[in-house]
Amino acid sequence: MLSSSQFLEQHFSLKNKLAVVTGGTGVLGREMARALAGAGAHVVILARRKKTAEELILKFKEEFGTQGLAVETDVTDQSSLEKAAKEIESKFGVIDILVNAAGGNLPGAVIQPNQSFFDLHLSDYQKVFDLNLTGTVLPTLILCKPWEKTKKGVIINISSMAAQRALTRVMGYSLAKAAVDNFTKWLSVEMATKYGEAIRVNAIAPGFFLTQQNKKLLTNDDGSLTERGQKIIAQTPMKRFGNADELAGTLIWLCSDASKFVTGTVVSVDGGFGAYSGV
Repeated sequence: MLSSSQFLEQHFSLKNKLAVVTGGTGVLGREMARALAGAGAHVVILARRKKTAEELILKFKEEFGTQGLAVETDVTDQSSLEKAAKEIESKFGVIDILVNAAGGNLPGAVIQPNQSFFDLHLSDYQKVFDLNLTGTVLPTLILCKPWEKTKKGVIINISSMAAQRALTRVMGYSLAKAAVDNFTKWLSVEMATKYGEAIRVNAIAPGFFLTQQNKKLLTNDDGSLTERGQKIIAQTPMKRFGNADELAGTLIWLCSDASKFVTGTVVSVDGGFGAYSGV
């Protein structure tokens, strides 16, 4: 009979796995990178802010004894990703896990209260769509190509409540994340049917977490909630925003053998937001 520690080691450990996290310097991305390192994985952070990424890798090494690498990368640029892939392979070899955490929004892709759909800034809309969708497809295409031969690996995409519910204002972001959901399901079928059961593709849909991008949208300068923030909390049965480290359990479960019969799913981590009808 397995002891509890042996059970956890067998099912949830990521010891010596090689995990790449795009957007790993963001509020959510850095906590996901830390969770992977805490589970024993060696973590590579791809981000625009290389110095910040290097500082995180050093912290993980001090805290967990893991190895890592920081690579300055643009997830919407093929040549940038190809260069990163060569650097990763030369140091560590083939990756085991890809977490597509890069994403975000721009003011011009948001419909402000005094605007309508017809005021949409098309160039910002396109940038948001490219960052969130192309910035998920391209890293997968380039970094996971060796899996054609190894036939094993795990991909975690980052979705959003905006993909599942019609949230006002964030049109560009919503459309891109809905496409990420579809891509997750499509790719899960493609991988399993072409390369076997050991390549799995899933997504996590965070609810509302305070980040640098949405903080001013949801809170006032004094820390009180804006009208939009109040509506969100009213719609969330747990009556609060999420903490970034609360994504860790779902992430480790999806990356580990504990979920080896799970693919093509989008798991909500939202305090019940998606389940609540308001009644």
